[in-house]
Amino acid sequence: MTPRLWATITLVVLIIAAAVVALLRVPWAAAPAPRADQLAALETLPKDAVAQGRAFHGALRPGMYLSIVLGLVVALLLGLTPAGSWLVEQAGRPFGGHWLARALLGGLLVTLIGEVVALPLSAWRQSILRRYGLSTQGWGDWTIDLLKGYAVGAVIGAIVLVAFYTITHFAPAWWWAWGAAGAAALTVLLTFVFPLLVEPVFNKFTPMPEGELRANLMALAARDGVPVRDVLVADASRRTRAVNAYVSGLGPTRRIVVYDTLLDKAPPAEVESVVAHELGHAKAGDVLTGTLLGALGAAAAVCALYLLGSWTALLRLARVDSIAEPRALALLLAIATAASLVAGPAQAFISRRIEARADTHALTLTADPADFEAMQGRLALVNLGDPDPNPLEQFLFGTHPTAVERMAASRAWSRSHP
Repeated sequence: MTPRLWATITLVVLIIAAAVVALLRVPWAAAPAPRADQLAALETLPKDAVAQGRAFHGALRPGMYLSIVLGLVVALLLGLTPAGSWLVEQAGRPFGGHWLARALLGGLLVTLIGEVVALPLSAWRQSILRRYGLSTQGWGDWTIDLLKGYAVGAVIGAIVLVAFYTITHFAPAWWWAWGAAGAAALTVLLTFVFPLLVEPVFNKFTPMPEGELRANLMALAARDGVPVRDVLVADASRRTRAVNAYVSGLGPTRRIVVYDTLLDKAPPAEVESVVAHELGHAKAGDVLTGTLLGALGAAAAVCALYLLGSWTALLRLARVDSIAEPRALALLLAIATAASLVAGPAQAFISRRIEARADTHALTLTADPADFEAMQGRLALVNLGDPDPNPLEQFLFGTHPTAVERMAASRAWSRSHP
């Protein structure tokens, strides 16, 4: 069989495998709480705070949509015209046009152009966060975090670019097979190293002092059968007033992380409710589910790119001979940008189902629906969320059930567990 036929078969197998993982590990049957309960929950929230949250999102909305459109336009202009291949050539010219220089420097240059174009919108968003009091950063600290993000992205991007184009250079016929395996392996690796290497770049983590709350959180995890290494406090207050907590890592790297803002603004029972939700993700293996789907999706994307490389009209637009050559970098980024927009609503839907299951887990673990509902209201108001957003935007971008859906779910659970 030819490499193309093998790639087609592999792509089909990967898609089927991803579908099986999703069917077995995603709670598709979850349904939102009755609308009447949602409206009743909305009435319990302070109207001025709800109005402020909606005003905040209204201020963010134009920049968000403009950023999406601008990112897509820039990606298509570079990828579907000779501009992208020309930039890659210029980046590699000081090094004699070497393929590795084109791959590494060209990729970073094309990515940097997209970041620079989006920079004014990022600054606009930061100005709105500061105006509404959600951000605690001055422009200097914001710039430092922005540069840190660029640096982390550049390091990961450089590793991916060098690995990918080394494979395409030395295995021109079967690069898709090695690339698919490498993409899947990198996805798994990042799951383990991200909490240890990347998270500390942006936050300082300190062990929670010994006391009743720490003991309760460790006991909560033990009772749930989810071993955790430690309970850490993140200095989120240096960047934001938003409250949150999460459980990160797998196996020996797993730890509970609580924002210092959450400790300042929520009573212990509500902190335990948030942590119980996060333990629900660990209990159900949601990190593993995301890693499996991500690895299979990354491998499938490489196979799809290989098959797409035979579309001569697309290559002609970019003025490249092969999708596997460094000059086609901008074309690859354009395809990835368009694909991410198409896949976004499906990813958001899966995320909402998983988050709803974690909510149910938290209610079952704590048996405290009152504090769960209070915490959901607090999260929405302190984080300036819209507790009952536009249904279309929730469908497109919502990664969690709405605040009123979560509050209503708490009431429904309470009725079924008198």
